[in-house]
Amino acid sequence: MTRHRFRTTVVCAAFLALGLGTVQEAASAPAPPETPRGSGSVTAIEEDAARSLASSLSDPAWRARVETAALASDEVGLGELTGKASSPAARDLESAVGDAERALVEAKGLGPQTDPLLHLRLADESMRRALKAGAEPLVAAAPADDGATTVTAYDSTGRSHTLDAHRLPERPVYVVGVDAERAVAAGMAVLREELARHGLPTTAPVNSASTASDGFWTSRITSVRLSDDEEPWFKGDAEIYSLVAGFGQDGKVRVDPVDMPYLDEDGKTYRPNQILVNWSYYKYNLADVVMMEEDGGTNYRSLAKAIAGALLTIIDAGAYVPLVNAVLDAMPDDWWTDDPDYVDSWYTLARNSAGSFRGARGNGTMTLEPYWVSAF
Repeated sequence: MTRHRFRTTVVCAAFLALGLGTVQEAASAPAPPETPRGSGSVTAIEEDAARSLASSLSDPAWRARVETAALASDEVGLGELTGKASSPAARDLESAVGDAERALVEAKGLGPQTDPLLHLRLADESMRRALKAGAEPLVAAAPADDGATTVTAYDSTGRSHTLDAHRLPERPVYVVGVDAERAVAAGMAVLREELARHGLPTTAPVNSASTASDGFWTSRITSVRLSDDEEPWFKGDAEIYSLVAGFGQDGKVRVDPVDMPYLDEDGKTYRPNQILVNWSYYKYNLADVVMMEEDGGTNYRSLAKAIAGALLTIIDAGAYVPLVNAVLDAMPDDWWTDDPDYVDSWYTLARNSAGSFRGARGNGTMTLEPYWVSAF
């Protein structure tokens, strides 16, 4: 990111002429040697799946089935698609997808019950016309580096095509990647489980006299907006979540993950009326918020371990200490190079905070209001 077009595609392009079969590309060459399955890298797993899908499209009947599914839905689960087909090409791809799914769950630190993650989508709506007209699609995995200048795509013969990352290809392109919404939903469960296991509770507050029996105060998001930046065509929608950090009723640091599945486009104001902070969980009437993006490569168990390791060293000295910097310092170094997951942060939000608050990084703006949740 820098981000905040975040994994959102905004491309202005004329509709393609019927029958277009050329490709805007820097080069065409034989595909590079395949990366072994299960190598541990999300990018490598996605690339492997993209190559496998591309090869399977040499079967005309199977290619037509994939096309029908891609035109009927914004995103298509690869496992679901192959599971309903009977052609040899689909059966071979089903085996490859199954291997990739298991490798992804491990690479992202998710639980064994995670729903299938691999999906495909047409890179841009403007490609629909050429696809319907019979243009043979390419298949690509989105590069891990949002600043990439090229994208490698594959055709059904196994040849690779280098596409300009900032110019929409004339030839239709299927993009294979992780279903970020499912990944975040599964990741939030893992974060809560792992943070608690490492000593940072994320469940119900410790009972105390300060917790009202008839309800509790919260901070509610009445609107939220992320900034606008250019993003290449190969990115899809963002999947955003926030980490709310403060001192629990027992005086220990606690972190509460908050999923924000609606927040997938930059430059658009959302009005979710979502509860961000439950103040009955916290000793002080202050908390910090770090907003993150699921980028495909996030390993949630590693993230939880890193955050816990950083925050457990912070002692309650009787006054609130901002925790944003500690959370950010806990992030692995590679998150700050090519493909950072950090969106923005808000320091020392108070229980009575009301109005519009711009993030410290200047990429996000939230409007908050105190909101009483009655027990009756």
